[in-house]
Order: sequence, then C-alpha cells, then structure tokens
Amino acid sequence: MSFKDEDEVARYIGGIFQEAFKDEELGPTLADTGLVVSFRYTEPDAVLTVDMGNHQVYQGERDDVDPSATMYMKAETANAYWQGAVNLPFAIARGKVTVEGNVASLLKLAPLGSKLFSVYTGMLERDGRQDLLVDK
Repeated sequence: MSFKDEDEVARYIGGIFQEAFKDEELGPTLADTGLVVSFRYTEPDAVLTVDMGNHQVYQGERDDVDPSATMYMKAETANAYWQGAVNLPFAIARGKVTVEGNVASLLKLAPLGSKLFSVYTGMLERDGRQDLLVDK
C-alpha cells in the first residue's frame, strides 16, 4: 500500500522534518545550511517545500519560497528512503530520484537523515501503518 493523498505525504514525510527541527543537534545543523528544498512526489502527487533556515515545512505549491534545489521522486521512494532502504546517490544515478539545483548540498544532508530513520518508522508504527513499512 502507499500514501492515500498529499495530506498523508505531508503528515509523514513533512513530519520527519518537523521532528528534525526539534532535535537539539539536527535542528541547528539544518538551519545553518540555509537550504530550501522542494520535494515533488508522484503516486500520490504531492509537493512539500522545506525551508531549513526558518524551520518551516510547507505543503502545496508556493510562489513565495524560492528553493535552492528540487527533488522529484515517487512518494514510495521517499517512504523507503526514510526507513533506510534507499541509498540516495544510487537512486539519483539510477534515475529514481531527479534533482534540479544544488545537488552537492543535498548529498551532504543525507547522513543527517539517517539519524531520523527510527523516528520515522516509529511514527508509522504508532499510527498502525505497517502497510508503509518496508523490508530492508
């Protein structure tokens, strides 16, 4: 099974960034990057924009936020990534993830994300979303 709609993508994928912003180590580290990343998902269609510097996650199209990079992927790929089942550089090389903009900065953030894998799977388990859990 997959996410039902954009709201679920925002709840879970956006939620992982909200948790990161609260973390005493990750929050300041993400803010220091100053990055604004737009995520454009398919299956279901969803757009999330994460403003690292201002600790904001926006759902839907935004004209007032200028991303430094935009990532395109299936929501299923993002779900698997946040569980540690997708290697981002390999996914980019294989075309499962496409990036426009500052790719190098995004790749530097990837190791930080691994600190949140257990938080993400915990969110899914807490909400009874075993259908979204992947085998690694």
